Amino acid sequence: MLTLAVVLLAIDGTVLSLAVPSLTADLAPTATQLLWIGDVYSFALAGLLVTMGNVADRIGRKRLLLLGSVAFGAASAAAAFAPTPEVLIAARALLGIAGATLMPSTLSLVRAIFRDPRQRTTAIAVWSAGATGGAAAGPLIGGALLEHFWWGSVFLINLPVVVVIVTAGAVLLPESRGSSVAPVDLASAVLSVLAIVPLVYAVKHLAGHGADWTVAAGVAVGGLAGWWFVHRQRRLATPLLDLQLFRIPAFSGAVVANSLSVFAFSGLLFFFSQYLQLVRGFPPLLAGAAELPATIASIAVIAVIGVLVRRVGPGRSIGLGLAVAAVGMAGLALAEGMPTYAGLAVALAIVGLGIGVSMTLATDAVVAAAPRERAGAASAISETGYELGVALGIAVLGSLQTVFYRVALDPDAPSAVRESLASAAQALDPGSPLLAHAREAFTGGMQIASVCAALVLAVAAVVALRVIPNRQDGPREP
Repeated sequence: MLTLAVVLLAIDGTVLSLAVPSLTADLAPTATQLLWIGDVYSFALAGLLVTMGNVADRIGRKRLLLLGSVAFGAASAAAAFAPTPEVLIAARALLGIAGATLMPSTLSLVRAIFRDPRQRTTAIAVWSAGATGGAAAGPLIGGALLEHFWWGSVFLINLPVVVVIVTAGAVLLPESRGSSVAPVDLASAVLSVLAIVPLVYAVKHLAGHGADWTVAAGVAVGGLAGWWFVHRQRRLATPLLDLQLFRIPAFSGAVVANSLSVFAFSGLLFFFSQYLQLVRGFPPLLAGAAELPATIASIAVIAVIGVLVRRVGPGRSIGLGLAVAAVGMAGLALAEGMPTYAGLAVALAIVGLGIGVSMTLATDAVVAAAPRERAGAASAISETGYELGVALGIAVLGSLQTVFYRVALDPDAPSAVRESLASAAQALDPGSPLLAHAREAFTGGMQIASVCAALVLAVAAVVALRVIPNRQDGPREP
């Protein structure tokens, strides 16, 4: 049930990418609205994860998981029938709010149920395979639905899964909660949102539209709220965010490495599905199937992760996984300019393998380093880094791809062509030379974004090798 919940969240983060062409034809969103539709889900998740992790520790992780699942189903129905881009953005935000109740609950329940370190590592490998595999499988599921139904079907698929989670989870999952009975500090909860969302918006707006007063305002509001939040946590007897956790090298290094790896992987994945459809000409189902090598490789990690940790150690294993993913991402940049699919398949498998190893072990390092009574809060910190990585990856790499796409176009190209490749495909004849040039420009932008993602993964590998130790140095349970 726990893996099914995280699969649901991961799929919802990427399933929409294949629906972009049909969604664009139906709702006619601008390029900015399209980016918001893609990343507002992760913004809402990231802004509320720390708060919801603390709520889970207090009211019960199982209870919050079940309540959040019901809310997630209701928001999915609202998104499926959204009549305008604005309504869809709002519904996606509600999905993120509901999703924020699920992520820390699942991971902290894994910590509570599996107390033996080897069993916990295997369980987290399955959990991580659900996250990475779900993210990569989202386009396949979306493609299968879009072959027969309208774009809203990618949200309606959530409803039967929610029913299974709620009914089976109520029976099978044990309740688990932390020892604190102090109420969640509401001021800290508000400050955590104000610290995260404006800063993410500022980065997104700067990359997509350049510097203006809104960027300065976002940085100012986010920076001030972040400083105030940290100051308040140091004074509270029961803080919302336990800053002492960041003094544990395994914890802080794993959070940073995981966030950077997800930044690279998710940021590219959102636009890769569009590349397959709009440049390669794959129908939605085939485009989704074309991303399966990453899914299969990330799931295959379960079979080797235990042996790898025992022989290499967690720190070196995480660094090695990230380095492998960097090589795969660089290969993807090269393969995107080749006429055949084989190169893409190999590169995707390499990326999936590397990300699968690093994400599993980084998550395990976070969970093992924190005291059990703070499992929900620690899991929320890990997931906040994950979701910030997703949101910033889509915002920054997506905006960079858009910038390079527009730079490569002729200055006098029609506005529909300059807006996005999806809108260009709607406005131009399939055999138009201008559309062919737009596809070349989009491919060039994708290659540059892929190289940037490879560099980010290389940096994450260095961080992991230098910071994360090769033994668990967190607190020991009696």
